[in-house]
Amino acid sequence: MRGFLASSIGVATAAALALPLALSTPALAAPSQGAAAAPVAPAGSTQSLPLGPLGPAADRSPGVPGMSTSPRLPETRGLTPREVKRFSLVGVVWDDASTELFGRVQVRTRAVATGTWSDWQDIETHNGEHAPDLGTRESGSGRVRGSTAPLWVGDSDGVEVRVQAEAGAPATRAGGARAGARLPSGMRIELVDPGASDPVTVVDAKNGAAGAADEPDGDDKGDVVALPGMTMEMAESSSANVPLAGLGAKEITALDKADTTADAVAADGSLTAAARPYIGPRPRIVTRLGWGADESLRESGFVYTGTVKAAFVHHSASGNNYACKDAPAVLRSLYRYHVVSSGWRDLGYNFAVDKCGTVYEGRAGGVAKAVLGAHTMGFNTDSMGVAVLGTYTSTKPPAAAVKAVAQLTAWKLGLFNRDPRATTTLKSGGGNRFKKGTNVKLNVISGHRDGFATECPGKLLYAQLPPTRTTSAKLQGRP
Repeated sequence: MRGFLASSIGVATAAALALPLALSTPALAAPSQGAAAAPVAPAGSTQSLPLGPLGPAADRSPGVPGMSTSPRLPETRGLTPREVKRFSLVGVVWDDASTELFGRVQVRTRAVATGTWSDWQDIETHNGEHAPDLGTRESGSGRVRGSTAPLWVGDSDGVEVRVQAEAGAPATRAGGARAGARLPSGMRIELVDPGASDPVTVVDAKNGAAGAADEPDGDDKGDVVALPGMTMEMAESSSANVPLAGLGAKEITALDKADTTADAVAADGSLTAAARPYIGPRPRIVTRLGWGADESLRESGFVYTGTVKAAFVHHSASGNNYACKDAPAVLRSLYRYHVVSSGWRDLGYNFAVDKCGTVYEGRAGGVAKAVLGAHTMGFNTDSMGVAVLGTYTSTKPPAAAVKAVAQLTAWKLGLFNRDPRATTTLKSGGGNRFKKGTNVKLNVISGHRDGFATECPGKLLYAQLPPTRTTSAKLQGRP
C-alpha cells in the first residue's frame, strides 16, 4: 500500500476584513446612484463578521419564519442588516469543530443588480458531515472550524443573519454536555467573493506557439506557462494530471473506453491495463486551472490513500439558483469556504458535477489517483467524493448530472478494478453513525448518508443511485 504523503506547509489565508456599515432599516434599497460599485477582486476574498446577540422583539426585523421573538427562549444570535463588500456565497462557522450547531440558520441578502432584498433562506446546519477524518493531520491542524453548508446567493452587497438554538438538543458529537438552548461560541458569517478566473496562456518553448495544453509539436517537453498565469503552486497542481493532459491544461479530454490504457497506468502503476479490462470511457474533466482555483490557498503537496474502493455521492447543499456558466464561480466559492473559512487543506470533494453534466476536478493531486479528500467524515480513506452542485432534497437532479456521475464513476472506479454494482468494506475513522475502527459494508457507489447520519445527498438524488450503479457498470462493459 502506498504511504501517505503530507505537506509540511500550512495554508496562508489571512483575509483582510472590512468593518461593514449598518443600514438604518432592514429594507434599505441599493446605494445611491452616484456611488461607485465595489470592484470584484480577481483572486476572490472572504469577509468574516462576528454574530452578536439579538435584542428583544422590538429591535428585530419582522416576519422571520420559524424564529421566536421572545428573549426568554433559546439563544439567538445574528447580524443586523448591513451593507458589505460584494459576495456571492454565505455560510456560518464557529470555533470548535467538535461542537455541533443544533438550531436554525437563516439569511437574507441584497442583490447588486436590483438593490432588492431576498426572502429569508435557510442554510443547512451540516455539523461535520463533510470534514477531514478525526485523528488525521488535516483535522488536527488547529485550523479546522465547525461550519454550516454554504449557500450560493449570487452577486450581493447586503446581508442579514439570524441563528436560533434548538431547545433540548442532544449531546455534542464529542460526548460533552447537552447543548440545550445554547449556540456554539465564536460564530461568524462568512461572505465569499469567488473572484474572476484569470486566463493562462500556454507557450511552447520549442516553436513559440501559444494555445491549448497539448501543443502542435505533439509533446509537452519544454512547454512553459506565461504570466499572468502559472505560479509554482499552479504548476504543482497541473503536473499531477500529466500524462492525462499537458502542463497548463484547462481540461482533460474525453476518451473512448479502448483508449484508457494510460489512465490505468497513471492511477497507481501497480497493475497493467489488461488486468483491469472494465474501465469506462473517460469523461471530459475541467481541471482546477480551468475553473480558476487559487492554488495559493491550499496546502502545498498532496495526500494519497492506498486505493479507491468506493465513491460517495453528495450534493453541495448550496442551492440551485445558479446557471451552468456560473458553476466555476460556485466551485471557486466552495473551495475558498472549505479552505479559508472551514480550515481544511483543500476543497473537500474529489470531483464536482454541475446541473448541465460538466465534470470538474476537485481536490488537487491528480484525477486518476487515490487522493484523500474531506467529503465523508469517517470514510475518506480509500474512497472518492463526488458532489453534484445544488440541493436535491425536494428538487429532482437533472438527468445530465446523474448521467455524468455514472460516467465519472465508471471511469474512476474502473481504474481501481471496482464493480459499481458490488459492495465493499471500509473501516470507519469515526463519526456520528459508526464507531472508529468498525468495518462497514457499503455499496461501491454509496450516498453520503450511508456513511454518516445526514440528509446528503438529498432524497431525490439518493433515489437515483440504484440506476446509476447499473449504468456505470454497463459503461465499464461488465456483463
